[in-house]
Amino acid sequence: MPRTGVLASATRVEADGGDRELLAHLEATAAATKASLVLRGPDGTDIELPRSLVNLLVAAAHDLAKGNAVLALPVETRLTPNEVAELLGLSRPFVARLLDEGEIPSQYLPDSRHRLVRLADVLEFQARREQRAEGRRRIMDVVEEVDLPY
Repeated sequence: MPRTGVLASATRVEADGGDRELLAHLEATAAATKASLVLRGPDGTDIELPRSLVNLLVAAAHDLAKGNAVLALPVETRLTPNEVAELLGLSRPFVARLLDEGEIPSQYLPDSRHRLVRLADVLEFQARREQRAEGRRRIMDVVEEVDLPY
């Protein structure tokens, strides 16, 4: 039975244009005051949301207020190399090479040549990649600032 695509079945949320101002206000208020959020049930009972969920909602409000869509996936989600390539905006053969070299950890399925990759490992790889790129940008800024030939 074929596996359905994880990214295709993930919950995608986009804000309407009119909601962006409200989301920006929600983000600013919740971040500045460490406010709590309450969910009111149909019977009128209030449930105070746990801090972890409030943090998630504030982070989502931040991105939605900027006009970005938000994709909800657990970090322990397992992805195929194709899904990793799609998520990172890289080619599948390049991702396969990164997996082969151990740059991104992966696990082979039992008795198979197919592998799966944890989303958490993909996110760690991307953070390392962005950190290296930032270091290279800083080096280039210094080189240009002191007018060194390169």
